[in-house]
Amino acid sequence: MGRDFSHIARRCERAVVTAYRELREQGTGDFSAFGACTALYRIHHPEASASEARRLVAEWLDHHIVRGETGPTDGCRCD
Repeated sequence: MGRDFSHIARRCERAVVTAYRELREQGTGDFSAFGACTALYRIHHPEASASEARRLVAEWLDHHIVRGETGPTDGCRCD
């Protein structure tokens, strides 16, 4: 059922997408999984505001989960 997201270059992006997928597979609701992933992003980037974290997480989930794209995203500036 799950997909391998190892192709994602940014560690924070890969962690967020993988965590969301695994939480949803375990039965966690969408809103709760999204909130957990936003918190996870902020652990990687404590300098990010809550709104910035929500925007990036939403973009990544849309790109990788909803649309199933494998190409790079604009995302954040880290490696």
